[in-house]
Amino acid sequence: MKKTLFRLEDLQDGKCITAKIPDGKFDKEIFALAQGDEFFVYENHCPHTGGPLDWLPGQFLNIDKTFIQCSTHHALFRIEDGVCVSGPCAGECLRAVNVTVHEGNVVIPEGE
Repeated sequence: MKKTLFRLEDLQDGKCITAKIPDGKFDKEIFALAQGDEFFVYENHCPHTGGPLDWLPGQFLNIDKTFIQCSTHHALFRIEDGVCVSGPCAGECLRAVNVTVHEGNVVIPEGE
């Protein structure tokens, strides 16, 4: 069974959407953001601290909305591939989430 995360039409440039997906005993929080005609989905998990990235619920971007920024230590991650370009985890990556679009919904594929 596919797990619907959100409607594709709800993604807007510069805005992030969060969702939870089941992961064994616990839910895993993810976030999605649009940039132009593309969108990206990552786990809400800093590779350096292991904590959540968002400053406030749903706020993941730096002030210019050009990078994802960690709320704990201000590391900057490229939106398009999740690579850390500045901060103590430089060179590490956010964990991308495999999703597909089905009938206008962004979903986790079966078996994921």
